[in-house]
Amino acid sequence: MDIFGTALPALLEAFALIFTFEQIGWLIVGVLLGLSVGVFPGLGGIAGLSLVLPFIYGMEPVSGLAMMVGLVAVIPTSDTFASVLMGIPGSSASQATVLDGFPLAKKGQAARALAAAFTSSLFGGLFGAVVLTFFVIIARPIVLAFGLPELLMLTLLGFSMVGVLAGSSLLKGIIATCVGVLVGTIGEAPAQGSSRLDFGNWYLMDGFQLVIIGLGIFAIPEIISLLRQDRAISKDAKLGAGWIDGMKDWWRNRWLSIRCSTIGVIVGVIPGLGGSVVDWIAYGHTMQTAKDKSQFGKGDIRGVVGPESSNNAKEGGGLVPTLLFGIPGSGSMAVFIGGMILLGYDAGPQMVTNDLPITYTVVWSLALANVFGAGLCLFMSGGIARLTTIRFPLLVPFLFMMITFAAFQSRQTLWDLVALVGIGLLGIFMRRFDWPRPAFLIGFVLASQAEVYTYQAYQIAGSKFRQASEVGFDYIFSPIVITLAVITVVSVWLGARQSKAIRPPETTFKWNKKPAVWFALFITCFLLASFIDALMVDVMIDKVFPATIAGIALFAMALLLIKMNRADATSGIFYDVEVGGEEADAPHGLWKMLSWFLGLLVLTALFGFAIAITLFFIGFLRLQAGASWMRTAILTVCGVGFLIFVAYMLNRDFPPGLLQELVELPWPLRGI
Repeated sequence: MDIFGTALPALLEAFALIFTFEQIGWLIVGVLLGLSVGVFPGLGGIAGLSLVLPFIYGMEPVSGLAMMVGLVAVIPTSDTFASVLMGIPGSSASQATVLDGFPLAKKGQAARALAAAFTSSLFGGLFGAVVLTFFVIIARPIVLAFGLPELLMLTLLGFSMVGVLAGSSLLKGIIATCVGVLVGTIGEAPAQGSSRLDFGNWYLMDGFQLVIIGLGIFAIPEIISLLRQDRAISKDAKLGAGWIDGMKDWWRNRWLSIRCSTIGVIVGVIPGLGGSVVDWIAYGHTMQTAKDKSQFGKGDIRGVVGPESSNNAKEGGGLVPTLLFGIPGSGSMAVFIGGMILLGYDAGPQMVTNDLPITYTVVWSLALANVFGAGLCLFMSGGIARLTTIRFPLLVPFLFMMITFAAFQSRQTLWDLVALVGIGLLGIFMRRFDWPRPAFLIGFVLASQAEVYTYQAYQIAGSKFRQASEVGFDYIFSPIVITLAVITVVSVWLGARQSKAIRPPETTFKWNKKPAVWFALFITCFLLASFIDALMVDVMIDKVFPATIAGIALFAMALLLIKMNRADATSGIFYDVEVGGEEADAPHGLWKMLSWFLGLLVLTALFGFAIAITLFFIGFLRLQAGASWMRTAILTVCGVGFLIFVAYMLNRDFPPGLLQELVELPWPLRGI
């Protein structure tokens, strides 16, 4: 009774914070940004949040939270456009929707598929918010029981789950997670401040920023991929009729929607899984419970309702470990934690204890965002569908402009752009060879947290051991720790056995083994360098964590290389998007398209960003997109003018170049 008595005033205070014109306005801004990002395949919540992360610093905290929640809540809704209209997953959360949504669109039933998807997404989002509301009420005593060993064990659970299920290979998932952790340990150690993997470079001494990792590992690979194909996102903007039919389809399958929403919440609660697997689990459940399976993959509306219900519900579930324990429930939740820190809030037990109204503000902002997002998607479908018929090369300068400007806000140095290119290259090859990028990102986000928990638990337990050894054991091996350890072991075992059941089937033709092997060897070199560097650290407490992670990764890599050596050329372990993916017949080569991005970096180093992006717009639109001089001039003025306006309103500067060191120029040309 006391629990509910505490929660009710907090819930009422949260409603008072949310339902103001200012907060609703920022929520709608976030929703519109989310819709804008979600309609482009591959960008997703990680790239969207990474893009706005530099701009929320200094905002009023509730407003900043409302904007972030609005953005992340609607992307699983808006990414349906790409999945249904062109057959390319809008994000990792909408892969299964393609299987039946795109065939429906080819049958002239795109409107029906979209209406069913948006209605399912709305229900799933509201379902997740309601579940989260009551879970916060009953979870507070449980949260308070979590000390350092429990939080460390929960972090390990997150590592194990994302490593097992985030990719097409158990070994690749484990290695990618470890690589992300090692990248997260670059710079000064949190315990004694030892330098690790910085090679004497001042930029690396503070480690990489989350915005660089998020944009580089996700946004750049997808943009380069679409650019290489040199076509419009969608070939046809005709939606056809059937909006009411789609809503009726959801109602006829409402119990399926409830079951899949429940699946979404449960999967979202498990740290690290999120959108990487939830749609396949829901799709598998949808097929298993259907009496007639003959139309699945050919345009069965149930194949849209099930995955889309789970996608949005998982955002509510993902907020459970994010808000209550500080463990990201998905890749987008990992970036969300970074945004909360910028706004002055630390996710975890103290959030629920000291800032319960703010916790409920996030929860019900999520619910409202789903209502606004689904409504806007229904009303804006015609316009958005026409937007997807624009040739992608005409959109690329705008995307590169925003990505590079956002990355520069990390440290406000040209090295930010160099780091963005380097991480972008890693992301491109991870995508090409089917290495799980969400695993890498969550490993990066949890690296510092896991190391701090390990160090603190070691220190406290060591002190207790010195006083009484049995007390130390009691502190470390609490019932919660043992339970989580058992769950972790069981989840790895079950995931290893059942993961193939929730992934799309592998192809049967022969792959070229060499490219996949060479990339694995490149990762091996990084792991060896990390292991040797960790051993050279003088302070024991600063070397143990990275050395252990590198050792585990090297062992897994050895197993992977042995498996590659023995596997047949038809094995999915050699997957290569250049051979069997959408880039197999791409008219443009990777390095040709990447040279444009590298050219923007060189131009920035010479002339500063403001001049460089102007030259980039003109050169790219004329030479690559084939735009007329008139269209080039209009798009350049609009794009650069918008960027200057945003920089002025946010009081931001642009990266300077060699020219700014030689000549005194006015703003915005002068740089910092």
